[in-house]
Amino acid sequence: MNPNENSYNENNYDVLVVGSGAAGLTLALHLAARHRVALLSKQRLQDGSTWFAQGGIAGVLDETDSVDAHIADTLDAGAGLCHPDAARFTVENSRDAVHWLINQGVNFTREEDGEYHLTKEGGHSHRRIIHSADATGQAVHSTLLERVRNTPNIDCFEHHIALDLIRQPDPKTGRFRCGGCYVHNIETEEVEVFQGRAVVLATGGASKAYLYTSNPDGASGDGIAMAWRAGCRVANMEFNQFHPTCLYHPKAKSMLITEALRGEGALLKLPNGERFMDRFDKRGELAPRDIVARAIDHEMKRLGADCLYLDISHKDSDFVREHFPTVYKSCLEYGIDITREAIPVVPAAHYTCGGVMVDENGRTDLDQLYAIGETTFTGLHGANRLASNSLLECVVYARSAAMHIDSSIDEVAPPREALAWDASRVTDSDEDVVISHNWDELRRFMWDFVGIVRTRKRLLRAEHRVKLLQQEIREFYANYRITSDLIELRNLAVVSELIIRSALDRRESRGLHYSLDYPGLRELAMDTILVPENFADQRHFIGP
Repeated sequence: MNPNENSYNENNYDVLVVGSGAAGLTLALHLAARHRVALLSKQRLQDGSTWFAQGGIAGVLDETDSVDAHIADTLDAGAGLCHPDAARFTVENSRDAVHWLINQGVNFTREEDGEYHLTKEGGHSHRRIIHSADATGQAVHSTLLERVRNTPNIDCFEHHIALDLIRQPDPKTGRFRCGGCYVHNIETEEVEVFQGRAVVLATGGASKAYLYTSNPDGASGDGIAMAWRAGCRVANMEFNQFHPTCLYHPKAKSMLITEALRGEGALLKLPNGERFMDRFDKRGELAPRDIVARAIDHEMKRLGADCLYLDISHKDSDFVREHFPTVYKSCLEYGIDITREAIPVVPAAHYTCGGVMVDENGRTDLDQLYAIGETTFTGLHGANRLASNSLLECVVYARSAAMHIDSSIDEVAPPREALAWDASRVTDSDEDVVISHNWDELRRFMWDFVGIVRTRKRLLRAEHRVKLLQQEIREFYANYRITSDLIELRNLAVVSELIIRSALDRRESRGLHYSLDYPGLRELAMDTILVPENFADQRHFIGP
């Protein structure tokens, strides 16, 4: 399946935004006053990770807190790999970002005196997490989504999954640029062409590469895979954050138990009721997520336990129901009353700390291609993301990218007309079981071999398997009509290989990457940067 010149279904916009989470919605709203914006969502607009975020947004919002203290906590959690300039840029813009959300109408939780309630999470030295009960993501996303739907200059396309970016020569600069992307319309089963003078990837992370994850089904690393295929560098893909506490229940799917419970006094316990975190870190339950996740993983393996327990039942029941209504109600649906009993929990893949390399304006290596949110590597998170810095990063970098696009787009020529997608030589598959089998196999060996604790032998085994799978996927992709499952499988195989390659390159244990073969820290902390063969910044167009 390749582009050809037979026919095309083209949608031309000033800005094309791929992804409808907090980052994509924020950017679209900032640009819509002057520019026509297309917003693509692979599922419904509210089905991304933002909607399910429980905790909150970190920011310097209290007079007893400071920018330097927030930066220090971020750098400490990042285990020596955070970029100080990225941390300062993000934190210094935190107050403005939060106030912008408030001005959009986000209903954050207030104290009785009317002041905003700030909570504290693992790794933070101050109460600086503004939240909307325990459903902050839903509050932020629903508010921004209502704004987007009422903004005339933004066209929303649900059930449209991006396939590949369109890379074109720019005769002005002598470099390649991004001119749009090919998009699979799930409802019509056709591939359409969307073009824009600027293209923004806001597609989220890649935690669906793992068998157990807190993320919704769409977190398949689409933007990272597309950018890599288009010639953009990626960095620090080995740092996959595993959330320490996801509900362990046979009927529950990807239900995260917010870290804010531990911030408000919840205790982690073994099956016999004994606490254990103090043996691993002096901060106990408030240690950073990587330490807590490894501690739980260690104790589960030591005891042969299926799960451990998170207990907040010692707190006042009214307090628990008031501060954590979503967790309380959701657990009750599975027969667990968190005001009376402990919650069975296990770690699960939660956040991709690495991604497409960008600057503070969201620019990638490919001209006119931007990336924001979890898709990116900004340098903020280092080897481990500090809790509640993620939604902050989404809003801060979306606003910055929007300002850069707005100030520069008038000088950008419209992209050349793209060729249509050629599906004339493909057939419908009668072997979709191959896709589901490969999907399951990929996620299982990533969990077993590239999980919380790693060894070189396991990584090499995973590398071998992912290359074999990619061969099968390429053959399937070339000969059969595409489906959303096939697109996601193709992208997951790419990001899985990037994770494995990055993990093999890091011969130390740092932050979220823990290797039994290399348990110590190297003296010099360095990012893992992977460069594609068609590196966009190195290839120049020659000719008329």
